[in-house]
Amino acid sequence: MTSATTRALTPGAMALAMLLCISWGFNQVAIKLALPEIPALMQAAFRSLIGAAIVLCWVRLRGLKLIETDGTLLPGMLVGMLFAGEFLLIYRGLVWTSASRASLFVYAAPFFVVVGSRWLLPSDWFDRLQWLGLLLSFCGIVTAFGMPSPGATPRELLGDTMLLLAGAAWGATTLVIKATSLARTSSEKVLLYQLIISGPVLTVIAAVSGERLLAWPSPIAVASLLYQTVWVVAFTYMAWFALIQRYSASRLSAFTFLTPLLGVAAGHFVLGETLTPAFAAAAAMVLVGLILVNRPR
Repeated sequence: MTSATTRALTPGAMALAMLLCISWGFNQVAIKLALPEIPALMQAAFRSLIGAAIVLCWVRLRGLKLIETDGTLLPGMLVGMLFAGEFLLIYRGLVWTSASRASLFVYAAPFFVVVGSRWLLPSDWFDRLQWLGLLLSFCGIVTAFGMPSPGATPRELLGDTMLLLAGAAWGATTLVIKATSLARTSSEKVLLYQLIISGPVLTVIAAVSGERLLAWPSPIAVASLLYQTVWVVAFTYMAWFALIQRYSASRLSAFTFLTPLLGVAAGHFVLGETLTPAFAAAAAMVLVGLILVNRPR
């Protein structure tokens, strides 16, 4: 019988993963739309705090039990700190580097998952064709966005490093959830550990860094923040952690290569950004890579 550590994605799970990637691609656009009026870390803190309140309401409606002796406290605190660190690095790193370069480095997360799985989840292994698929998907990202320029300033390089560390934190979160008692608890509880811990941490950091609202945000900025909070945090993250608990972490993480490409498409349709000629070829590389990663062994 196939365990949750190695279980291949079903068509329904693949469709849900695709929906999540589309949502996360639009999330980058939502952050950009709100950024001129709502500072970066204030956005991140609001998402965690209000997202936690929404998830708690959902837990109450379902009658789920959160406080129990199930061995999840320590790993839950760890993923909460990793979650806070991930979004601190993403939001601050975007101040110093471009969105395209940010996407390239953050979505190195599947490599951290695959490499980490060799030690923490030894049964969740890749064969040669699956490694080739993972490499092909990453090459598609490189093709779409281009390699970082050699003439990058120190601040851009610092931003790049922060985004790469954010990708590592995302990968580490996935591995901790998969390899500990968090894999046997509800996805709502897994998400609440991250939101309840990250919310106050990000709020304090935003206050210490001097972030302030200069005026009441416009309807577009408010709608963008609500999209990030209600849909992305309260729904898509809960669905993502449920998928992680049920399917192979390595195969599932490979799907996240779609997100930056979908983010480019969202930028084109919402922000009017120009699509590069390499986009179609890059998308094909990513999709072929995903087929190889998720094929039955």
